[in-house]
Amino acid sequence: MANPFAGEVAVTLDGVPHVAKLTLGALAELEAGLGEGSLVDLVARFEAGRFSSRDVLALLVAGLRGGGWRGTAADLLAVEIGGGPVGAAKAAAELLARAFAVPGEAG
Repeated sequence: MANPFAGEVAVTLDGVPHVAKLTLGALAELEAGLGEGSLVDLVARFEAGRFSSRDVLALLVAGLRGGGWRGTAADLLAVEIGGGPVGAAKAAAELLARAFAVPGEAG
């Protein structure tokens, strides 16, 4: 079970629940995977609703890896994500929000 107070998000892959979390290592991996973009750019795209499926995939891979999953982006392409594309985008947005939330504040 994911603990939102610890920055965790539940992501279901092929019917199996996983915990995702953007740890410092996962954030570094995400930033490296974005190429020319920065995490600030990524947050701005999500806030404006201008994110791409590539952004969602990168966030989910980084978050899942931060939660202990050992898969790759290629592995994620081959599974059914709970909630489909909308569920994936929602989980990605929650990962970002929880990673940068100040403890004790709503978010």
